Amino acid sequence: MPQHPAPEREFTMRFTSTPRGARLARRLVSHRLSDWGHPYTTPANETLTLITAELTANAVRHGHVPGRDFHLQLTLTDGMFRIEVTDTRAERQPPSTPRTPDSVSESGRGLLLVTALADDWGVTPRPVTPGKTVWAELRVPTEGHPPAGAPGGPLSGRLGIDTRA
Repeated sequence: MPQHPAPEREFTMRFTSTPRGARLARRLVSHRLSDWGHPYTTPANETLTLITAELTANAVRHGHVPGRDFHLQLTLTDGMFRIEVTDTRAERQPPSTPRTPDSVSESGRGLLLVTALADDWGVTPRPVTPGKTVWAELRVPTEGHPPAGAPGGPLSGRLGIDTRA
């Protein structure tokens, strides 16, 4: 079995499976990222916060089991952030390829955003107990690499936005 390096940074917490719990998770992730050197208005913080918002909202909306919480884990390992949101509903799996909603639909765009913003994402079943973990990964720039959002940087062009001046 392959060895994975230990995370440099880690934040983990359980939240109530409610809109309020999802909102709190999003805010705490943003705050933790700021503490880790990615201030609130940086592209890395904003992108990871948006991914967190979508994954936690999906856990509340589609993974909710009355009386059960969802679990969030944010790790940083070798310049890669990984967000994992675990719920206890195994039978409601997100599609491997998000469907494009019709133009008048008021929902259904969350995983499209995650797909556009994350370097990778997926779903892993929980090995021992019922449920699943939906995860997303985002590589952040390191010294000597273009900053996120800059031309050629890791976030440039992800949403079809031209970042050239």
